[in-house]
Amino acid sequence: MGRVLIQGGTVVNHDRAFKADVFIEDGIIKDVGENLVAIEGTKLIDASGKLVIPGGIDTHTHLDLLFMGTRTGDDFYTGTRAALAGGTTMIMNFILENKQIPLLEQYDMNKTRAEKNACCDFAFHACVYNFNEQVEKDMEVLTKEKGINSFKMFMAYKDAFMISDADMIKVFKKCKELGAIPMVHAENGDVIDECQQKIKNLGITGPEGHLLSRPESLEAEATNRAITIAHEVNSPVYIVHVMSKSAANAVSEGKRKGTVVIGEPIAAGLATDGTHYYNKCWRHSAGHVMSPPLRDDISTPGYLMDLLASGDLELTGTDHCVFNTNQKALGKDDFSKIPNGVNGVEDRMTVIWDRGVKAGKMDPCRFVAVTSTNAAKVFNIYPQKGYIGKGSDADVVVWDPEQSKTISVKTHNQAVDFNIFEGMTCQGAPMVVISNGKIVLEDGNLHVSQGAGRFVETPAFSDYLFERIKKRDSFHPLKVEREAYTGLVVDPTKDLESQMANSKIGEPPVAGHANFHHRPLTKSGARNLQDSSFSLGGEQWDDQPLKTSTRVKNPPGGKSSGIF
Repeated sequence: MGRVLIQGGTVVNHDRAFKADVFIEDGIIKDVGENLVAIEGTKLIDASGKLVIPGGIDTHTHLDLLFMGTRTGDDFYTGTRAALAGGTTMIMNFILENKQIPLLEQYDMNKTRAEKNACCDFAFHACVYNFNEQVEKDMEVLTKEKGINSFKMFMAYKDAFMISDADMIKVFKKCKELGAIPMVHAENGDVIDECQQKIKNLGITGPEGHLLSRPESLEAEATNRAITIAHEVNSPVYIVHVMSKSAANAVSEGKRKGTVVIGEPIAAGLATDGTHYYNKCWRHSAGHVMSPPLRDDISTPGYLMDLLASGDLELTGTDHCVFNTNQKALGKDDFSKIPNGVNGVEDRMTVIWDRGVKAGKMDPCRFVAVTSTNAAKVFNIYPQKGYIGKGSDADVVVWDPEQSKTISVKTHNQAVDFNIFEGMTCQGAPMVVISNGKIVLEDGNLHVSQGAGRFVETPAFSDYLFERIKKRDSFHPLKVEREAYTGLVVDPTKDLESQMANSKIGEPPVAGHANFHHRPLTKSGARNLQDSSFSLGGEQWDDQPLKTSTRVKNPPGGKSSGIF
């Protein structure tokens, strides 16, 4: 593959930044250090004043997907080509096919497409729609033999992909057994179904109906429910595309309660908002339709970025799933039929740098963590990916923190006629992109090879997640040792009143003073509360005769024999 020496830059990993050169040979980083000497035939790259960072990992893409009656504009070639143009050198794509097709067959279909077309490295997440004996066997094969350590479930899309809570619990347990990661699209599908009908009955058919029928509370409820299930199973859980403040808060709260939960915001939710659903232009508003929807609270993107910077949210994807306007028009008269999906695979790195680092919310090390390293750790491919160090894959980006870029459909590489970041001017962009040791972007020109991408297996039992799970499995609640109960036990098949009558339980307590009388016990055997428990003379109903040894019979101040 040749040799490349990157000179004079600042290497930025998730944990530190330092001045160093980076030498690459045969697709691997062979050395990192100061004043490295170039071997004859080495390509030299001057990175003075620039940052040298690990290539980005987009954890959430949908390429070459048939969805809601049409196929995405980007396939594995155009989608990964666009990814490389933006500094992303690996994508993680969801295997999402007709649920009648067995999981292993779905895997083979997607792997064949990707190996033929992908320009950068790729991995897969599988999707599970129910749980039965065959699904269980397929999950085992995918994890142990096919290199997939993550399984996604949909709590939304009723009558299409939605899984029941009972099956979701079973999938969580199986994932834990296999060392795999359960991933969840968190929205309450049953309530959404009701809301959609309610909104349509009001005569609302445009894209604003998409937002109105999927309120933030339904995302938050489902997020909390998934985290609660994970907590009780003692399994990790990965919440995909966290889109709202309240869902993000549920993730934060779950972490604070000790649940191993990963929250994934996406580029769209970090850089734009749901006010676009009310745009007068149908094409514009429909271009933003995705699920969960962008939120119309304009402070949401900044809030999500704050939580991403602080560590409450872990990493970033894009949910890149693009449809052209004529495809979106399948729902021109019914918002629920608009194909869901937006762009982002090319723009993610730039918008996060601009809204995160340039805005002063995170430093370059945190930027590397949330765009690359944390994903590599979660999916157990670190330090092969997500790290600039000896022995790591040569997926490297020379990043220009000062370069200004205006995002536009006219110049982007994504195969779609709309861009949700249209006209946004951002600071920070890739100057050089190296994928598997090959320069694929330089001087603004792409030099990609169709089919050059490799399938990256994601091994089970990521230490980043499962070390905590294993420790917690060793802790058990303590049993209380007590004497066995030997008293009477009621027979639920017989009359309770007769059983109480033959029991000491049914006998009224004996009062310690003759002035008290007793009404019959209640049906449950309790004292009738209409009985007075004391007399005006101060006696209590349960007073007992004083023992002969009792020397003090009156309280201090003397006994009160009457009202006064």
